Amino acid sequence: MSLPGSTVDTPPTRVTPGSSARAHLFTSGSVERYRRVLADGIERVATRVAGAERPFTGVTPDELAPRIAGIDLDEPLGGTEAALDELQDVYLRDAVYFHHPRYLAHLNCPVVIPALLGEAVLSAVNSSLDTWDQSAGATLIERRLIDWTAERIGLGPDADGIFTSGGTQSNLQAMLLAREEACARATGAPGARPTRPQLLSRLRILTSAAGHFSVQKAAKLLGLGADAVVTVPTDADRRMDVAELSRELDRCRRDGLLVMAVVATAGTTDFGTVDPLPPIAERCAAAGVWLHVDAAYGCGLLVSPTRRHLLDGIERADSVTVDYHKSFFQPVSSSALLVRDRRVLRHATWHADYLNPARAVTQRIPNQVDKSIQTTRRFDALKLWLTLRIMGPDAVGALFDEVLDRAADVWRLLTEDPRFEVVTRSPLSTVVFRYLPAGPGRLLADEANLYAREALAASGAALVAGTRVDGAHHLKLTLLNPETTLDDVAHVLDLIAGHASRYVRTRTAAELSCPVA
Repeated sequence: MSLPGSTVDTPPTRVTPGSSARAHLFTSGSVERYRRVLADGIERVATRVAGAERPFTGVTPDELAPRIAGIDLDEPLGGTEAALDELQDVYLRDAVYFHHPRYLAHLNCPVVIPALLGEAVLSAVNSSLDTWDQSAGATLIERRLIDWTAERIGLGPDADGIFTSGGTQSNLQAMLLAREEACARATGAPGARPTRPQLLSRLRILTSAAGHFSVQKAAKLLGLGADAVVTVPTDADRRMDVAELSRELDRCRRDGLLVMAVVATAGTTDFGTVDPLPPIAERCAAAGVWLHVDAAYGCGLLVSPTRRHLLDGIERADSVTVDYHKSFFQPVSSSALLVRDRRVLRHATWHADYLNPARAVTQRIPNQVDKSIQTTRRFDALKLWLTLRIMGPDAVGALFDEVLDRAADVWRLLTEDPRFEVVTRSPLSTVVFRYLPAGPGRLLADEANLYAREALAASGAALVAGTRVDGAHHLKLTLLNPETTLDDVAHVLDLIAGHASRYVRTRTAAELSCPVA
Protein backbone atom coordinates (compact mmCIF):
# COMPACT_ATOMS: atom_id res chain seq x y z
CA MET A 1 0.00 0.00 0.00
CA SER A 2 1.12 3.61 -0.62
CA LEU A 3 1.91 5.92 2.24
CA PRO A 4 -0.55 8.75 3.04
CA GLY A 5 -0.16 11.52 0.52
CA SER A 6 1.73 9.36 -1.94
CA THR A 7 0.85 9.53 -5.61
CA VAL A 8 1.68 5.85 -6.11
CA ASP A 9 -1.42 3.81 -6.95
CA THR A 10 -2.39 0.98 -4.58
CA PRO A 11 -2.19 -2.43 -6.35
CA PRO A 12 -5.54 -4.18 -6.76
CA THR A 13 -6.39 -6.85 -4.16
CA ARG A 14 -5.76 -10.31 -5.59
CA VAL A 15 -8.52 -12.90 -4.95
CA THR A 16 -6.82 -16.10 -3.77
CA PRO A 17 -8.33 -19.54 -3.05
CA GLY A 18 -7.76 -18.80 0.63
CA SER A 19 -9.73 -15.57 0.62
CA SER A 20 -12.53 -17.25 -1.32
CA ALA A 21 -12.60 -20.10 1.19
CA ARG A 22 -13.00 -17.64 4.06
CA ALA A 23 -16.43 -16.78 2.72
CA HIS A 24 -17.52 -20.26 3.84
CA LEU A 25 -16.42 -19.78 7.44
CA PHE A 26 -19.21 -19.19 9.93
CA THR A 27 -18.34 -15.74 11.27
CA SER A 28 -20.09 -12.51 12.11
CA GLY A 29 -19.74 -11.53 8.47
CA SER A 30 -21.37 -14.67 7.06
CA VAL A 31 -24.52 -15.05 9.16
CA GLU A 32 -26.83 -14.35 6.23
CA ARG A 33 -25.10 -17.05 4.18
CA TYR A 34 -25.44 -19.38 7.18
CA ARG A 35 -29.18 -18.72 7.40
CA ARG A 36 -29.68 -19.26 3.69
CA VAL A 37 -27.56 -22.41 3.34
CA LEU A 38 -29.08 -24.13 6.37
CA ALA A 39 -32.57 -23.21 5.23
CA ASP A 40 -31.86 -24.83 1.86
CA GLY A 41 -30.64 -28.00 3.53
CA ILE A 42 -33.57 -28.12 5.95
CA GLU A 43 -36.00 -27.72 3.07
CA ARG A 44 -34.47 -30.67 1.22
CA VAL A 45 -34.75 -32.91 4.28
CA ALA A 46 -38.26 -31.72 5.12
CA THR A 47 -39.44 -32.35 1.57
CA ARG A 48 -37.93 -35.83 1.56
CA VAL A 49 -39.42 -36.76 4.93
CA ALA A 50 -42.84 -35.41 3.97
CA GLY A 51 -42.84 -37.39 0.74
CA ALA A 52 -41.35 -40.69 1.96
CA GLU A 53 -43.92 -43.38 1.22
CA ARG A 54 -41.76 -46.18 2.57
CA PRO A 55 -38.80 -46.34 4.96
CA PHE A 56 -36.27 -47.48 2.35
CA THR A 57 -35.81 -47.63 -1.40
CA GLY A 58 -34.28 -51.10 -1.35
CA VAL A 59 -31.08 -49.86 -2.98
CA THR A 60 -28.21 -52.36 -2.93
CA PRO A 61 -24.52 -51.66 -2.25
CA ASP A 62 -23.70 -52.66 -5.83
CA GLU A 63 -26.12 -50.03 -7.14
CA LEU A 64 -25.06 -47.19 -4.87
CA ALA A 65 -21.32 -47.73 -4.56
CA PRO A 66 -20.41 -46.78 -8.17
CA ARG A 67 -22.26 -43.48 -7.89
CA ILE A 68 -20.30 -42.48 -4.80
CA ALA A 69 -16.98 -43.90 -6.01
CA GLY A 70 -17.29 -41.88 -9.21
CA ILE A 71 -17.35 -38.53 -7.42
CA ASP A 72 -14.14 -36.52 -7.75
CA LEU A 73 -13.62 -34.98 -4.31
CA ASP A 74 -10.81 -32.80 -5.65
CA GLU A 75 -13.27 -30.91 -7.87
CA PRO A 76 -15.84 -28.97 -5.80
CA LEU A 77 -19.26 -28.30 -7.26
CA GLY A 78 -19.00 -24.65 -6.28
CA GLY A 79 -22.50 -24.06 -4.94
CA THR A 80 -24.95 -25.23 -2.32
CA GLU A 81 -27.73 -26.14 -4.75
CA ALA A 82 -25.49 -28.38 -6.86
CA ALA A 83 -24.10 -30.05 -3.76
CA LEU A 84 -27.60 -30.69 -2.40
CA ASP A 85 -28.68 -32.09 -5.76
CA GLU A 86 -25.78 -34.52 -5.61
CA LEU A 87 -26.56 -35.35 -1.97
CA GLN A 88 -30.10 -36.17 -2.98
CA ASP A 89 -28.72 -38.70 -5.45
CA VAL A 90 -26.16 -40.37 -3.18
CA TYR A 91 -27.81 -40.12 0.24
CA LEU A 92 -31.17 -38.47 0.84
CA ARG A 93 -33.09 -40.51 -1.72
CA ASP A 94 -31.86 -43.87 -0.41
CA ALA A 95 -31.43 -43.09 3.29
CA VAL A 96 -33.28 -45.25 5.80
CA TYR A 97 -35.98 -43.05 7.32
CA PHE A 98 -36.60 -44.03 10.92
CA HIS A 99 -39.54 -41.63 11.17
CA HIS A 100 -41.55 -43.89 8.87
CA PRO A 101 -44.11 -46.02 10.77
CA ARG A 102 -43.04 -49.20 8.95
CA TYR A 103 -39.43 -49.00 10.01
CA LEU A 104 -39.45 -51.83 12.57
CA ALA A 105 -35.88 -53.12 12.57
CA HIS A 106 -33.29 -51.84 15.03
CA LEU A 107 -33.14 -49.55 18.07
CA ASN A 108 -33.31 -46.39 15.96
CA CYS A 109 -35.96 -43.92 17.04
CA PRO A 110 -37.63 -40.98 15.36
CA VAL A 111 -36.31 -37.80 16.93
CA VAL A 112 -38.09 -34.92 18.62
CA ILE A 113 -37.87 -31.43 17.16
CA PRO A 114 -36.43 -29.76 20.31
CA ALA A 115 -33.46 -32.11 20.03
CA LEU A 116 -32.99 -31.15 16.37
CA LEU A 117 -32.90 -27.54 17.49
CA GLY A 118 -30.20 -28.48 19.97
CA GLU A 119 -28.26 -30.27 17.23
CA ALA A 120 -28.29 -27.14 15.06
CA VAL A 121 -27.16 -24.93 17.93
CA LEU A 122 -24.39 -27.17 19.23
CA SER A 123 -22.97 -27.77 15.74
CA ALA A 124 -22.80 -24.06 14.97
CA VAL A 125 -21.27 -22.97 18.27
CA ASN A 126 -19.02 -26.06 18.22
CA SER A 127 -18.21 -26.24 21.93
CA SER A 128 -15.84 -28.99 22.95
CA LEU A 129 -16.84 -30.54 26.25
CA ASP A 130 -13.37 -31.32 27.54
CA THR A 131 -12.29 -28.21 29.44
CA TRP A 132 -14.01 -25.20 30.94
CA ASP A 133 -12.16 -22.75 28.72
CA GLN A 134 -13.73 -24.45 25.68
CA SER A 135 -17.26 -24.89 26.93
CA ALA A 136 -18.14 -22.78 30.01
CA GLY A 137 -21.94 -23.03 30.45
CA ALA A 138 -22.07 -26.21 28.38
CA THR A 139 -19.98 -27.94 31.06
CA LEU A 140 -22.48 -27.01 33.74
CA ILE A 141 -25.47 -28.01 31.60
CA GLU A 142 -23.99 -31.46 31.03
CA ARG A 143 -23.26 -31.81 34.74
CA ARG A 144 -26.80 -30.82 35.65
CA LEU A 145 -28.21 -33.44 33.26
CA ILE A 146 -25.92 -36.08 34.76
CA ASP A 147 -27.20 -35.13 38.22
CA TRP A 148 -30.80 -35.26 36.97
CA THR A 149 -30.32 -38.71 35.48
CA ALA A 150 -28.58 -39.99 38.61
CA GLU A 151 -31.48 -38.68 40.68
CA ARG A 152 -33.95 -40.50 38.41
CA ILE A 153 -31.97 -43.70 38.86
CA GLY A 154 -31.59 -43.17 42.60
CA LEU A 155 -27.81 -43.52 42.83
CA GLY A 156 -27.42 -41.18 45.79
CA PRO A 157 -25.61 -37.92 46.59
CA ASP A 158 -22.12 -39.11 45.59
CA ALA A 159 -23.11 -40.06 42.04
CA ASP A 160 -21.57 -38.61 38.92
CA GLY A 161 -21.07 -39.50 35.27
CA ILE A 162 -20.21 -38.38 31.79
CA PHE A 163 -21.88 -38.21 28.39
CA THR A 164 -20.51 -40.68 25.84
CA SER A 165 -20.91 -41.57 22.18
CA GLY A 166 -23.17 -44.55 22.86
CA GLY A 167 -23.84 -47.67 24.90
CA THR A 168 -20.72 -49.45 23.67
CA GLN A 169 -18.47 -46.67 24.95
CA SER A 170 -20.45 -46.39 28.19
CA ASN A 171 -20.09 -50.13 28.80
CA LEU A 172 -16.37 -49.98 27.94
CA GLN A 173 -15.74 -47.22 30.46
CA ALA A 174 -17.81 -49.01 33.10
CA MET A 175 -15.69 -52.14 32.65
CA LEU A 176 -12.51 -50.03 32.80
CA LEU A 177 -13.58 -48.60 36.14
CA ALA A 178 -14.62 -52.02 37.45
CA ARG A 179 -11.30 -53.52 36.36
CA GLU A 180 -9.27 -50.86 38.12
CA GLU A 181 -11.32 -51.13 41.30
CA ALA A 182 -10.92 -54.93 41.32
CA CYS A 183 -7.17 -54.64 40.79
CA ALA A 184 -6.89 -52.06 43.57
CA ARG A 185 -8.72 -54.35 46.00
CA ALA A 186 -6.59 -57.34 45.06
CA THR A 187 -3.26 -55.54 45.42
CA GLY A 188 -4.37 -53.97 48.70
CA ALA A 189 -5.31 -57.29 50.30
CA PRO A 190 -3.02 -58.94 52.87
CA GLY A 191 -0.49 -61.49 51.64
CA ALA A 192 1.50 -61.78 48.46
CA ARG A 193 0.70 -59.13 45.90
CA PRO A 194 0.12 -60.49 42.37
CA THR A 195 1.62 -58.74 39.38
CA ARG A 196 -0.61 -56.87 36.98
CA PRO A 197 -0.50 -59.64 34.30
CA GLN A 198 -1.34 -62.22 36.95
CA LEU A 199 -4.32 -60.18 38.06
CA LEU A 200 -5.64 -59.60 34.54
CA SER A 201 -5.55 -63.31 33.78
CA ARG A 202 -7.77 -64.01 36.80
CA LEU A 203 -10.41 -61.34 36.16
CA ARG A 204 -13.89 -62.40 35.09
CA ILE A 205 -17.07 -60.59 33.99
CA LEU A 206 -20.40 -62.34 34.45
CA THR A 207 -23.16 -61.32 32.07
CA SER A 208 -26.41 -62.72 30.73
CA ALA A 209 -26.41 -64.92 27.65
CA ALA A 210 -28.86 -62.35 26.25
CA GLY A 211 -26.60 -59.40 27.09
CA HIS A 212 -24.99 -57.04 24.59
CA PHE A 213 -21.85 -58.02 22.67
CA SER A 214 -20.15 -54.79 23.75
CA VAL A 215 -19.25 -56.51 27.03
CA GLN A 216 -17.10 -59.04 25.16
CA LYS A 217 -15.63 -56.24 23.06
CA ALA A 218 -14.80 -54.24 26.19
CA ALA A 219 -13.02 -57.22 27.74
CA LYS A 220 -10.87 -57.60 24.64
CA LEU A 221 -10.01 -53.89 24.52
CA LEU A 222 -9.12 -53.93 28.22
CA GLY A 223 -6.55 -56.69 27.73
CA LEU A 224 -8.46 -59.43 29.49
CA GLY A 225 -8.24 -63.08 28.51
CA ALA A 226 -10.38 -64.75 25.87
CA ASP A 227 -12.28 -66.55 28.64
CA ALA A 228 -12.79 -63.43 30.76
CA VAL A 229 -16.50 -63.05 29.95
CA VAL A 230 -18.67 -65.79 31.41
CA THR A 231 -22.22 -65.90 30.07
CA VAL A 232 -24.87 -66.80 32.60
CA PRO A 233 -27.85 -68.78 31.25
CA THR A 234 -31.28 -67.15 31.09
CA ASP A 235 -34.60 -68.36 32.43
CA ALA A 236 -37.76 -69.08 30.45
CA ASP A 237 -38.41 -65.34 30.12
CA ARG A 238 -34.91 -64.71 28.68
CA ARG A 239 -33.74 -62.96 31.87
CA MET A 240 -30.53 -63.73 33.71
CA ASP A 241 -31.06 -66.82 35.87
CA VAL A 242 -30.20 -65.69 39.41
CA ALA A 243 -29.55 -69.22 40.65
CA GLU A 244 -27.07 -69.73 37.81
CA LEU A 245 -25.44 -66.41 38.67
CA SER A 246 -24.98 -67.56 42.27
CA ARG A 247 -23.38 -70.80 41.07
CA GLU A 248 -20.96 -68.91 38.81
CA LEU A 249 -19.99 -66.52 41.62
CA ASP A 250 -19.30 -69.50 43.88
CA ARG A 251 -17.37 -71.34 41.18
CA CYS A 252 -15.15 -68.34 40.46
CA ARG A 253 -14.38 -67.95 44.16
CA ARG A 254 -13.46 -71.64 44.50
CA ASP A 255 -11.25 -71.47 41.41
CA GLY A 256 -9.36 -68.43 42.67
CA LEU A 257 -10.82 -66.16 40.00
CA LEU A 258 -11.74 -62.52 40.62
CA VAL A 259 -15.18 -61.43 39.41
CA MET A 260 -14.56 -57.79 38.56
CA ALA A 261 -18.17 -57.10 37.50
CA VAL A 262 -21.61 -58.55 37.00
CA VAL A 263 -23.37 -56.95 34.04
CA ALA A 264 -27.15 -57.00 34.25
CA THR A 265 -29.28 -55.78 31.36
CA ALA A 266 -32.32 -53.55 31.54
CA GLY A 267 -33.65 -54.04 28.05
CA THR A 268 -31.89 -56.76 26.07
CA THR A 269 -31.43 -55.95 22.40
CA ASP A 270 -33.33 -58.95 21.11
CA PHE A 271 -35.98 -59.62 23.72
CA GLY A 272 -36.35 -56.31 25.55
CA THR A 273 -36.15 -58.21 28.80
CA VAL A 274 -35.09 -56.67 32.11
CA ASP A 275 -32.94 -58.88 34.32
CA PRO A 276 -34.21 -59.37 37.91
CA LEU A 277 -32.23 -56.48 39.35
CA PRO A 278 -33.07 -56.73 43.10
CA PRO A 279 -31.84 -60.31 43.61
CA ILE A 280 -28.84 -59.71 41.32
CA ALA A 281 -27.93 -56.68 43.43
CA GLU A 282 -28.22 -58.84 46.56
CA ARG A 283 -25.81 -61.43 45.16
CA CYS A 284 -23.33 -58.75 44.10
CA ALA A 285 -23.44 -57.03 47.48
CA ALA A 286 -22.88 -60.30 49.30
CA ALA A 287 -19.92 -61.16 47.07
CA GLY A 288 -18.45 -57.64 47.08
CA VAL A 289 -18.70 -57.45 43.28
CA TRP A 290 -19.25 -54.39 41.10
CA LEU A 291 -22.74 -54.33 39.56
CA HIS A 292 -23.14 -52.65 36.19
CA VAL A 293 -26.59 -52.26 34.66
CA ASP A 294 -26.71 -51.83 30.90
CA ALA A 295 -29.91 -49.81 30.55
CA ALA A 296 -29.06 -48.46 27.10
CA TYR A 297 -32.48 -49.52 25.83
CA GLY A 298 -34.58 -49.55 29.00
CA CYS A 299 -33.55 -46.12 30.27
CA GLY A 300 -36.77 -44.67 28.86
CA LEU A 301 -38.48 -46.33 31.82
CA LEU A 302 -36.88 -43.64 34.00
CA VAL A 303 -39.47 -41.18 32.66
CA SER A 304 -42.33 -43.61 32.06
CA PRO A 305 -45.54 -42.56 33.85
CA THR A 306 -46.63 -46.21 34.23
CA ARG A 307 -43.64 -48.57 34.13
CA ARG A 308 -40.83 -47.08 36.24
CA HIS A 309 -41.15 -50.07 38.60
CA LEU A 310 -39.60 -52.31 35.94
CA LEU A 311 -36.26 -50.74 36.87
CA ASP A 312 -36.59 -51.39 40.60
CA GLY A 313 -33.16 -52.37 41.90
CA ILE A 314 -31.20 -50.25 39.44
CA GLU A 315 -30.55 -47.78 42.23
CA ARG A 316 -28.20 -50.36 43.78
CA ALA A 317 -25.88 -50.48 40.77
CA ASP A 318 -22.30 -49.23 40.88
CA SER A 319 -22.60 -48.02 37.28
CA VAL A 320 -25.38 -47.61 34.73
CA THR A 321 -25.40 -47.13 30.96
CA VAL A 322 -28.19 -45.03 29.44
CA ASP A 323 -28.78 -44.30 25.76
CA TYR A 324 -30.97 -41.24 25.34
CA HIS A 325 -30.75 -41.81 21.57
CA LYS A 326 -32.79 -44.98 21.94
CA SER A 327 -35.74 -44.33 24.22
CA PHE A 328 -35.58 -40.56 24.83
CA PHE A 329 -36.08 -39.87 21.10
CA GLN A 330 -32.75 -38.07 20.73
CA PRO A 331 -30.55 -37.90 17.64
CA VAL A 332 -27.39 -40.01 17.62
CA SER A 333 -25.28 -39.67 19.57
CA SER A 334 -26.53 -39.12 23.10
CA SER A 335 -25.53 -41.57 25.81
CA ALA A 336 -24.12 -41.44 29.31
CA LEU A 337 -22.37 -43.50 31.95
CA LEU A 338 -23.48 -42.93 35.54
CA VAL A 339 -21.57 -44.10 38.62
CA ARG A 340 -22.63 -44.36 42.25
CA ASP A 341 -19.29 -43.09 43.60
CA ARG A 342 -17.77 -40.19 41.70
CA ARG A 343 -14.30 -41.06 42.98
CA VAL A 344 -14.04 -44.07 40.65
CA LEU A 345 -13.97 -41.74 37.65
CA ARG A 346 -10.38 -40.96 38.60
CA HIS A 347 -9.40 -44.08 36.67
CA ALA A 348 -10.14 -42.17 33.46
CA THR A 349 -8.16 -39.09 34.52
CA TRP A 350 -4.90 -37.99 32.93
CA HIS A 351 -3.57 -34.50 33.45
CA ALA A 352 -1.97 -32.71 30.50
CA ASP A 353 -0.19 -29.44 31.19
CA TYR A 354 -1.56 -27.79 28.06
CA LEU A 355 -5.15 -28.81 28.72
CA ASN A 356 -6.15 -29.80 32.26
CA PRO A 357 -3.15 -29.39 34.55
CA ALA A 358 -3.42 -30.88 38.02
CA ARG A 359 -3.57 -27.39 39.55
CA ALA A 360 -6.98 -26.90 37.90
CA VAL A 361 -8.40 -29.38 40.42
CA THR A 362 -7.26 -27.29 43.38
CA GLN A 363 -8.65 -24.21 41.63
CA ARG A 364 -12.03 -26.01 41.38
CA ILE A 365 -12.19 -25.63 37.60
CA PRO A 366 -14.76 -28.14 36.27
CA ASN A 367 -13.04 -29.97 33.42
CA GLN A 368 -15.11 -32.82 31.99
CA VAL A 369 -12.09 -34.41 30.32
CA ASP A 370 -11.04 -35.51 33.81
CA LYS A 371 -13.93 -38.01 33.74
CA SER A 372 -14.02 -39.06 30.11
CA ILE A 373 -12.07 -41.51 27.95
CA GLN A 374 -12.56 -38.98 25.13
CA THR A 375 -10.85 -35.61 24.83
CA THR A 376 -12.65 -33.57 22.19
CA ARG A 377 -16.34 -34.23 22.70
CA ARG A 378 -19.53 -32.70 21.29
CA PHE A 379 -22.08 -30.87 23.42
CA ASP A 380 -24.61 -33.65 22.86
CA ALA A 381 -26.17 -32.91 26.23
CA LEU A 382 -27.76 -29.78 24.76
CA LYS A 383 -30.23 -31.89 22.76
CA LEU A 384 -31.58 -33.52 25.89
CA TRP A 385 -31.52 -30.21 27.75
CA LEU A 386 -33.76 -28.49 25.19
CA THR A 387 -36.00 -31.56 25.02
CA LEU A 388 -36.60 -31.44 28.77
CA ARG A 389 -36.99 -27.65 28.85
CA ILE A 390 -39.49 -27.59 25.95
CA MET A 391 -41.35 -30.90 26.31
CA GLY A 392 -40.60 -32.08 29.83
CA PRO A 393 -39.76 -35.62 30.97
CA ASP A 394 -43.40 -36.69 31.34
CA ALA A 395 -44.03 -36.05 27.66
CA VAL A 396 -40.97 -38.10 26.67
CA GLY A 397 -42.11 -40.89 28.96
CA ALA A 398 -45.59 -40.81 27.46
CA LEU A 399 -44.10 -41.33 23.99
CA PHE A 400 -42.10 -44.29 25.24
CA ASP A 401 -45.20 -45.73 26.91
CA GLU A 402 -47.02 -45.51 23.59
CA VAL A 403 -44.53 -47.77 21.85
CA LEU A 404 -44.54 -50.21 24.76
CA ASP A 405 -48.34 -50.40 24.58
CA ARG A 406 -48.15 -50.96 20.84
CA ALA A 407 -45.63 -53.76 21.26
CA ALA A 408 -47.97 -55.49 23.71
CA ASP A 409 -50.75 -55.24 21.11
CA VAL A 410 -48.43 -56.68 18.45
CA TRP A 411 -47.48 -59.59 20.72
CA ARG A 412 -51.17 -60.43 21.15
CA LEU A 413 -51.73 -60.12 17.42
CA LEU A 414 -48.92 -62.57 16.68
CA THR A 415 -49.93 -65.10 19.33
CA GLU A 416 -53.37 -65.29 17.74
CA ASP A 417 -52.01 -65.68 14.20
CA PRO A 418 -51.38 -69.35 13.25
CA ARG A 419 -48.86 -68.30 10.60
CA PHE A 420 -46.34 -67.26 13.24
CA GLU A 421 -44.58 -68.48 16.36
CA VAL A 422 -43.64 -65.96 19.10
CA VAL A 423 -40.65 -66.43 21.41
CA THR A 424 -41.47 -64.47 24.55
CA ARG A 425 -43.37 -61.39 25.65
CA SER A 426 -41.17 -58.34 26.07
CA PRO A 427 -41.79 -55.76 28.80
CA LEU A 428 -40.34 -53.21 26.36
CA SER A 429 -40.94 -52.84 22.62
CA THR A 430 -39.32 -55.74 20.77
CA VAL A 431 -41.20 -58.78 19.49
CA VAL A 432 -39.22 -61.83 18.33
CA PHE A 433 -41.10 -64.29 16.14
CA ARG A 434 -40.88 -66.36 13.00
CA TYR A 435 -43.05 -67.53 10.14
CA LEU A 436 -43.84 -71.22 10.64
CA PRO A 437 -44.77 -73.12 7.47
CA ALA A 438 -47.31 -75.91 7.77
CA GLY A 439 -46.71 -79.55 6.86
CA PRO A 440 -43.50 -80.66 5.14
CA GLY A 441 -42.59 -77.02 4.50
CA ARG A 442 -41.77 -76.64 8.19
CA LEU A 443 -38.30 -77.97 7.43
CA LEU A 444 -37.77 -74.81 5.36
CA ALA A 445 -38.63 -72.42 8.22
CA ASP A 446 -35.11 -71.04 8.63
CA GLU A 447 -34.63 -70.38 4.93
CA ALA A 448 -38.14 -68.97 4.54
CA ASN A 449 -37.63 -66.42 7.32
CA LEU A 450 -34.26 -65.35 5.97
CA TYR A 451 -35.72 -64.97 2.50
CA ALA A 452 -38.76 -63.03 3.73
CA ARG A 453 -36.61 -60.50 5.54
CA GLU A 454 -34.36 -59.96 2.52
CA ALA A 455 -37.28 -59.70 0.12
CA LEU A 456 -39.04 -57.21 2.37
CA ALA A 457 -35.93 -55.03 2.58
CA ALA A 458 -35.41 -55.21 -1.18
CA SER A 459 -38.94 -53.93 -1.72
CA GLY A 460 -38.35 -51.05 0.70
CA ALA A 461 -41.95 -51.41 1.92
CA ALA A 462 -40.78 -52.10 5.48
CA LEU A 463 -37.71 -53.07 7.45
CA VAL A 464 -37.53 -55.71 10.17
CA ALA A 465 -34.55 -57.20 11.97
CA GLY A 466 -33.37 -60.78 12.22
CA THR A 467 -31.71 -62.82 14.95
CA ARG A 468 -31.06 -66.40 16.03
CA VAL A 469 -32.88 -67.98 18.95
CA ASP A 470 -31.77 -71.39 20.17
CA GLY A 471 -30.04 -71.93 16.84
CA ALA A 472 -33.06 -71.08 14.66
CA HIS A 473 -33.51 -68.00 12.48
CA HIS A 474 -36.17 -65.58 13.72
CA LEU A 475 -37.46 -62.14 12.81
CA LYS A 476 -37.66 -59.19 15.17
CA LEU A 477 -39.89 -56.14 15.28
CA THR A 478 -38.51 -53.18 17.22
CA LEU A 479 -41.16 -50.55 17.85
CA LEU A 480 -39.89 -47.10 18.77
CA ASN A 481 -42.19 -44.91 16.72
CA PRO A 482 -45.43 -43.75 18.37
CA GLU A 483 -46.80 -43.15 14.86
CA THR A 484 -46.70 -46.89 14.10
CA THR A 485 -50.22 -48.33 14.25
CA LEU A 486 -51.41 -51.88 14.69
CA ASP A 487 -52.61 -51.72 11.07
CA ASP A 488 -49.05 -50.85 9.97
CA VAL A 489 -47.70 -53.91 11.73
CA ALA A 490 -50.49 -56.17 10.44
CA HIS A 491 -49.67 -55.04 6.90
CA VAL A 492 -45.98 -55.84 7.42
CA LEU A 493 -46.83 -59.27 8.82
CA ASP A 494 -48.94 -60.00 5.72
CA LEU A 495 -45.98 -59.00 3.54
CA ILE A 496 -43.66 -61.29 5.49
CA ALA A 497 -46.08 -64.21 5.30
CA GLY A 498 -46.51 -63.61 1.56
CA HIS A 499 -42.77 -63.65 0.86
CA ALA A 500 -42.15 -66.66 3.10
CA SER A 501 -45.04 -68.75 1.80
CA ARG A 502 -44.07 -68.10 -1.84
CA TYR A 503 -40.54 -69.22 -1.03
CA VAL A 504 -41.80 -72.44 0.57
CA ARG A 505 -44.17 -73.17 -2.34
CA THR A 506 -41.44 -72.58 -4.91
CA ARG A 507 -38.91 -74.77 -3.09
CA THR A 508 -41.43 -77.53 -2.44
CA ALA A 509 -42.60 -77.56 -6.07
CA ALA A 510 -39.01 -77.65 -7.31
CA GLU A 511 -38.11 -80.57 -5.08
CA LEU A 512 -41.22 -82.50 -6.13
CA SER A 513 -40.43 -81.99 -9.80
CA CYS A 514 -36.88 -83.35 -9.43
CA PRO A 515 -36.61 -87.08 -10.21
CA VAL A 516 -35.29 -89.19 -7.37
CA ALA A 517 -31.84 -90.61 -8.22
